[in-house]
Formats: sequence, structure tokens, C-alpha cells
Amino acid sequence: MGQLGIYVERHTISSSDEMNALMRLSQVARKLGHRADFLFRPDMYKIPEYDAIFIRAQTDPLNSAYVAARTAEMHGVRVIDEPDAIRICCDKVNMYQHLIRSGVPIPETRVIDRCDISPQLARQLFSELGNPVVLKAPNSSFSMYVERASTVDEFLSVARRFLRRADRIVAQKFIQSSFDWRVGVLNGEPLYVCQYVIPKRRWKILTHTPDGRTIYGPVKSIPLEKAPVRLIKCAVKAASAIGSGIFGVDLKQDDTGYLVIEVNDNPTINAGDEDQANGELYERLINFLLPVRS
Repeated sequence: MGQLGIYVERHTISSSDEMNALMRLSQVARKLGHRADFLFRPDMYKIPEYDAIFIRAQTDPLNSAYVAARTAEMHGVRVIDEPDAIRICCDKVNMYQHLIRSGVPIPETRVIDRCDISPQLARQLFSELGNPVVLKAPNSSFSMYVERASTVDEFLSVARRFLRRADRIVAQKFIQSSFDWRVGVLNGEPLYVCQYVIPKRRWKILTHTPDGRTIYGPVKSIPLEKAPVRLIKCAVKAASAIGSGIFGVDLKQDDTGYLVIEVNDNPTINAGDEDQANGELYERLINFLLPVRS
């Protein structure tokens, strides 16, 4: 029997869909003969007592989840997400550099330093990447700090605002689509496939409105055996460029094939969404975290 610690924070258990997924995970763990406990920030000192830690909290290097990952790593406890994966995925500049070195297809991308921001640069990027241009802060997540700019003034306003958070930002070619592919990858193997549908009159899967609302579309889960082979290969290549844990690879599709928009550590797993057509993902997660010892 193995002992699994599921590290969560308050926002994790406030979502019923995410909490239901974690309950399914813990039930599968017990069915397989393991013990599964939920760990919170005050329980972090218990991490060395476990055989594996599964982090289900926001994994910014400045957050407690990263401390949990580092603690597990220091004590030889298997953990997902690994600290290296967190550091890479939480810095889009670093992430894109890994993808480029591995030959992963991505939209045309430029990294812009603070000192280079100017009207001339804006006009140059519109000429090279098209109009509009997508701007991303390096440490953005859940579609926050990801915006479009279609004029020089918009470009300068968004870029300067994002540069309050970092010394560099990312500019990327805009790819029009009605949905994003999401491929979950675990240890170099596809775990689940789904489509995140972009809401009407929006251009990204998740929009945060000024009044605090969150607008997002439905999730369509697709059985692994029915997913396009080229999609899977592209996603696995992208995830393998980052690490061997669990990743959510976002892709768009155009006339040339599939383009990786980004690789996410700690990808969303909500009951009834990502697991709808791939319910075996929980057992696969448990078997990865707590492999059978011969």
C-alpha cells in the first residue's frame, strides 16, 4: 500500500468540479489499495511521510505549491508537478525557448525587452506577425495577462502594463479558431484529449470581465483512440520538451497542421470535462505516482 498526499489550497476545494475530480482520484487510489490524504499549507511538514505528492494548487514559483514541490523533491518523494516543470511553465519566455529548441511548431513568436518598446516596434510587429498581435506576460495563467492589440496605441498600452510584471513580454501571431485543443500528457503518453470551445464574440477560451465575471465555453471530451494522430504526436513532443510529469498542451489547428500555443503544468482536471471520455485517467495517475513494486 502506498501513501498519496494531495496538496490543495482553499481555491481548489471551492470549485465543485475540481473537488469532485479529486474525490474520484482518491476513491480510485483506495480501490487500488492505497491511502490518499488531502494536505493543506499547515500540513506541509508531513510531506516526507508520503510516497508521492500530487499538487492541485496554483503552481507559481512564488506560491506555497512550489514550496511543496521542492520539499517533496528534497526528500526523494515522487511529485507532480516537479519544481523544474513549474519554473519552466510559469515563465512563457523560458517555455517557448524549450519548445523552439525541441523543434515544436508554435505560432510566430517574438520576445520583447522592456527597452525595445516603441511605436516603431509596434508597426514592425504588425507587419511581421499580422494584425492583431497577441501579447502575453511571461507569468500569465488562466488567460489572464493575455490580450490582443490591433493599433499602435493599444500595443503600447498593453505592453507597458504587462512590463510592470516582468522585464520581457511575448508577442505572438494571432490564430483565429472556434476552439483550442487540449491534450493532457503524462510521462510522455497522452492522458486525455478535449476541445475548449471559445465563447461567442470572444477570441480566447477564458475571459475575465472588468466586473469580475469569468466567461468560458463548454468542454468537449474526445476518446484518445478517436483523436487525430498528428495532434497527439505534436502534443507529446511539446510536453517532452518540458519534462516527464503531467502537462496540458494547448494547440490550435490551421492549414499547416497543429501549432502549440503553450504547455501548462498543473493542468485542469474537472469532473465531467477532461475525464468525460477518458475516465481511466485517474487510475493512470495513481499508477504513475505509486508504481507497483516488484
